[in-house]
Amino acid sequence: MENKTKIEKFVPLVLTLLVVAADQITKYIVVKTIPPFTIGASFFGGILRLVHVSNTGVAFSVGDSLPDTVRRFLFAILPLVVIGIVFAVYFKNNTFTKLQRWTICGIVGGGLGNLIDRFMRAEGVVDFIDIDIPNIAVPGLFSLERWPTFNIADASIVVCCAILIVSFIKSAGEESGRSSHGT
Repeated sequence: MENKTKIEKFVPLVLTLLVVAADQITKYIVVKTIPPFTIGASFFGGILRLVHVSNTGVAFSVGDSLPDTVRRFLFAILPLVVIGIVFAVYFKNNTFTKLQRWTICGIVGGGLGNLIDRFMRAEGVVDFIDIDIPNIAVPGLFSLERWPTFNIADASIVVCCAILIVSFIKSAGEESGRSSHGT
């Protein structure tokens, strides 16, 4: 691997470390300062609240009622394997753009941040960012008055996934345009 390629692959890993650090530091502060299941602070008339909740499931608490061994496999062991595969592809592939490399590292950082909780906190992943949204309701199916509580790791995963998807779509469109013009 030439030096430029090494640098292009290793520098974005700083984002992975920053996301993990920011995630774990904020969770530590929440655990130490906000009692579980309480509101620690409220901003903008309650639109944004800092709370302390734990989640043994995944997004939207999906799977929190599964048996502990199933949850550990699905939400800890399997994601660890996936992160390992993502890193293997990340280092083997030389076609990712700089933006794609940075977003992949942001996603991995978020995944690692939540995995640390899954392995180190018996109560589950610490979530603390609580945002009010306009009421969303589908009669007979569900009602949502506040966005599900999340953390820095979750935010990094969602934002970086969105950027990565747009980047892949844009790259595919550019590639399609080049091939249709015979270049």
